[in-house]
Amino acid sequence: MSRIQKTFEALQAQGRKALIPYVTAGFPYADVTPELMQAMVEAGADVIELGVPFSDPMADGPVIQAAGEKALALGIGMAQVLDMVKAFRTRDTQTPVVLMGYANPVERYEQRHGADSFARDAATAGVDGVLIVDYPPEECADFAARLRARGIDLIFLLAPTSTEERMRQVGAVASGYVYYVSLKGVTGAGTLDTAAVEAMLPRIRRHVRLPVGVGFGIRDAASARAVGRVADAVVIGSRIIQLLDGQPRERVAATAAEFLRGIRQALDA
Repeated sequence: MSRIQKTFEALQAQGRKALIPYVTAGFPYADVTPELMQAMVEAGADVIELGVPFSDPMADGPVIQAAGEKALALGIGMAQVLDMVKAFRTRDTQTPVVLMGYANPVERYEQRHGADSFARDAATAGVDGVLIVDYPPEECADFAARLRARGIDLIFLLAPTSTEERMRQVGAVASGYVYYVSLKGVTGAGTLDTAAVEAMLPRIRRHVRLPVGVGFGIRDAASARAVGRVADAVVIGSRIIQLLDGQPRERVAATAAEFLRGIRQALDA
């Protein structure tokens, strides 16, 4: 049983919802990420989504794009991201870590290090899940099998525009959890429509026998609490990145923790 599955089963037994913060690896400082991850866990995070910086992030809005550009300028690539996970694992062996990103960095890593090197090295580092935005489920059976052989879950996005067939395809290959994008558009865009989310989740659950996390548009305790009433997990990214931008090095971890403690309290209320 993966750490992700264990985490969701434990939360379900407690009647609680998962809090999944997203941060871009290497932002806002190249060396701050393991410390930041630990602070978020101590503030109540159940799973960490760690963004792999990429130059052309099609699903990300201006806030996360800018964070990725800054991390790239600091020399952060896939190898450095895996090192950050290793560093985090020296202090935390329980909290699931999911890498979220795009196909190019994965494929470039394998060009440099050999076939199946990504799955091998991600497992060695302590990665629990991978979400590749531009890997469609119908083309991922082999990749999913290679990850699963290493104990890593392959997580997929679903959106308001997803068809019943796409939901079936995701249900057939996904593991860990499914990430429902609550808005049409990129990260940080639009206003969350909780009624629309509530209407969509039963459709997804007819085809997907996994926990469903909801992200895009969740910015504060009120929106997190509203989504937590219907979803299994709440994912927050752009708002955290905004709060971290411009912080001095010594305030980064504390700033994220202060924000997440309020979200955790709202989810548990």
